[in-house]
Amino acid sequence: MDESVITSLAQARGVSERYLDFRGEERIISLATRGAILGAMGIDVDDPVAVSRAAAVAGLSPEAAPGAASRCFEQHVMAAGGRCWGLAIQLYSVRSAANWGMGDFGDLAQLARLAASEGADFIGINPLHAGFAADPASCSPYSSSSRHFLNSLYIAVDAVPDLQACPEARARVAAAAFQEEIRSLRAADLVDYEGVARLKLAILRLLHGCFRRREIELRTPRARAFEEFQVARGTVLRRHALFESLDAEMRRRYGAQGGWTSWPPEYRDPQSPAVREFAESAAEEIEFHAWLQWIAESQLAGAARVARAAGMAIGLYGDYAVGANPGGSETWSDQRSYCDGASIGAPPDRLALKGQDWGLAAPDPQAMTLDQGRGFGLLMQENMRHFGALRIDHVMALYRLWWVPRGMSAREGGYVHYPVASLFEAVARASRAARCMVIGENLGTVPADVDRAMSDFNVYGYKLLFFERNADGQFAAPGQWRHDALASVSTHDLPTLRAWWEGADIELRTRLGMYPADLDVAGLAAERQRDRELLIEAMAAAGVRPRWPVERYEPDFAAAVHAFMASTGSGLLAVQAEDLLGMVDPVNVPGTNSEYPNWRRKLTAGLDELVHGEAARPILHTLRRLRPRLAPPSPPVNATVP
Repeated sequence: MDESVITSLAQARGVSERYLDFRGEERIISLATRGAILGAMGIDVDDPVAVSRAAAVAGLSPEAAPGAASRCFEQHVMAAGGRCWGLAIQLYSVRSAANWGMGDFGDLAQLARLAASEGADFIGINPLHAGFAADPASCSPYSSSSRHFLNSLYIAVDAVPDLQACPEARARVAAAAFQEEIRSLRAADLVDYEGVARLKLAILRLLHGCFRRREIELRTPRARAFEEFQVARGTVLRRHALFESLDAEMRRRYGAQGGWTSWPPEYRDPQSPAVREFAESAAEEIEFHAWLQWIAESQLAGAARVARAAGMAIGLYGDYAVGANPGGSETWSDQRSYCDGASIGAPPDRLALKGQDWGLAAPDPQAMTLDQGRGFGLLMQENMRHFGALRIDHVMALYRLWWVPRGMSAREGGYVHYPVASLFEAVARASRAARCMVIGENLGTVPADVDRAMSDFNVYGYKLLFFERNADGQFAAPGQWRHDALASVSTHDLPTLRAWWEGADIELRTRLGMYPADLDVAGLAAERQRDRELLIEAMAAAGVRPRWPVERYEPDFAAAVHAFMASTGSGLLAVQAEDLLGMVDPVNVPGTNSEYPNWRRKLTAGLDELVHGEAARPILHTLRRLRPRLAPPSPPVNATVP
């Protein structure tokens, strides 16, 4: 392995030689890591012919600065300095008397009505990306099968039009044993994804059969609408539906549990003879999965219309995950856009000193450069379709990603750069077309180039109370918070306000064995006590004076914290549903797998109590007083409803 050749080729392919770590210290990325990353890109660095061939292909070229037209959409009232607030919620965690054990699109519409009645201008939700229909237990919304499509488990079965026309399905749902299963799933404290999928998919298959008989065979307007949907979504939809069908068959026939990378070789190419033969034999099953996407999309569109009709200025605020599962539909359908020999993650930081390997597929920057970001642009279009705002998870990924070559630890990874201007331009183009604001999740170490790009392209930032500190450790004063940002106390990867205040997160991580043996946990508790005092000082300086000392968490204290947040300059303020209920248990504990029920914990109360309960009342009163609703925009064009 010639060092000079590797260095030159790595530079041409956007592989960094060095970077600044979270302490601000320069780190060198080893020659072995850079060679392994090139290997993951398909370049055998020990083969002179392969190296010469790769060197002849143009790498990442300098990009022109964006023009004035390359800015993301922004509501006029927001551009004029307006400020609003909304509710952030994990949709699956919603409890209601109507759902079948996990929150669904019907709950989302109802929540939009309730939150709008309290003055909210948006509802923020977790990524709704398609999971694995054959493996519903793989439930992380940040490791989906495909970001092009929706998770069909969010379909509200009772709201599917075909239910009323299908006596068999109605009879099965009405059966005492079926209703008892639904009640059991609703009552559980954790989402049982497999149980929900078993009930929903059984009924949805009956409804699809009814749709075929009553609509497709009779060529009704609904049948034509479904056909138009399939034509509009094209090859991407056909391959996703094919993948869903084939994945179930591969699991049944071969026990292939890891997605397409564990399938027999003849099925790994979407255009292979074996796949074509399967597609011909499973046409109705493939149509079923396309139909699920049509139903899911129609219900999401309906919830978006409800939010706007209720007076929300922004409406639904979606979330786009940073990556996709390497064994899923997205990578199988478009293998040229991903590199097989590495995954993406993060370098060591204060919270994860060993670094992180997220196990997500590594996008190929060369492919993005060659197609000028068109594939990424399509993902943006599809993810903005029904949203008034979209959060881009780990927005730094538009500039660089931490690659972890197969067989190496996360600590041994390295940064790979992407065509940043082309990707931000794709975001802006989709944003303007959809009239959808963009919020970039820019927590952690943010390169100056990303800050500049976000400013140039009018991408809002992401600010959390726990992290907004001055150099001396003091909490930033309200006047120091930028307007072009979404502010929140916490997020799904961090403790709730109550857990942070009571130190329950420290206790949880200690119980889970997540701290090194030599770490001074008592010191962490003492540091948290000092942080509590600093927060009270910052609130008092801002004119917010809760009773002190606060012996325990209580709704009035939570309201005071949100009064502080509402007084900041940030244009958008998101209130976590868990904080409206005073919950302790987090959504997700990064660095855990089976040790904690990530992405499964439900809210402790139903929708009505979430918005109108005693814990929520003082917080919502404060928000209505300090951030009255913005004037709503003109209503969007209605989407076709099945």
